[in-house]
Amino acid sequence: MTAAVDPREEPIGFIGVGKIGAPMARRLVDHGRPVHVFDVVPTTREQFAGQGRAVVAASVGEVFQHARTVLLSLPSPQALEDVLLGASGERLGQGYTIIDLSTSGVQAARRVAEALGRRGVDYVDAPVSGGVRGAAAGTLSVMVAATTPVFERVKPLLEEIGKNVFHVGREPGQGQAMKLVNNMLSATTLAATAEAMVVAAKAGLAPKLALDVLNSSSGRSGATQDKFPRDVITGKFDYGFTVEHMLKDAPGQHNAEVFGALLGADERQLAEWRAKGII
Repeated sequence: MTAAVDPREEPIGFIGVGKIGAPMARRLVDHGRPVHVFDVVPTTREQFAGQGRAVVAASVGEVFQHARTVLLSLPSPQALEDVLLGASGERLGQGYTIIDLSTSGVQAARRVAEALGRRGVDYVDAPVSGGVRGAAAGTLSVMVAATTPVFERVKPLLEEIGKNVFHVGREPGQGQAMKLVNNMLSATTLAATAEAMVVAAKAGLAPKLALDVLNSSSGRSGATQDKFPRDVITGKFDYGFTVEHMLKDAPGQHNAEVFGALLGADERQLAEWRAKGII
């Protein structure tokens, strides 16, 4: 009788260990998993040399050679398609599971899932929210779109990088849609909070007191509870996330027909930031 193989002994791949990818990959390494790590920037990937059971790969193809479950944290839809549908991804087929943690957009997720699905690859659309701090602490929210059997199989792995792992749907792109909805509210509430705090200051209200009141009232949001007390009032302005990436992830930057909904508030906010030279 053959003994069952511990899933934690299965080699895992992680491609893209930049600002948010690195702490996610490190969580897996810290959980004792053998992780084959690659990033296009040599110094970025080399930070994993000698860490636990991490193996620094020299190429994307080398990751795919050694790992059948591979997580991605990439900066753009084009990077996603280059990695998975380019020459390095030619070996992908039956038995592989690809987990995209990036904010790649609905259309890219659908295109990649369709192309890989024809080759028997299980594609998991799983963008995350919570920033670099959340990635380091393992408190990310993970918005997963995958079939139920695949979701149940990858959930224990995702729980090592995220505190809240949601199965938001079965269709590729639904995870991306949920992430974009979240980012829409995050961006607009940040702007609204900035304007509200100006009103409070002009009325002679102490900023910290105003935030305490808001956070005990119906005006509370992620901006009032986290961003403003931690990064604005302190003068740090270190959100762990650039305006460039916020713009990339905003729903208004994607084709409206994908959502089938009006995005007036989001579009107006983007237009205002453009007019002021913020973006």
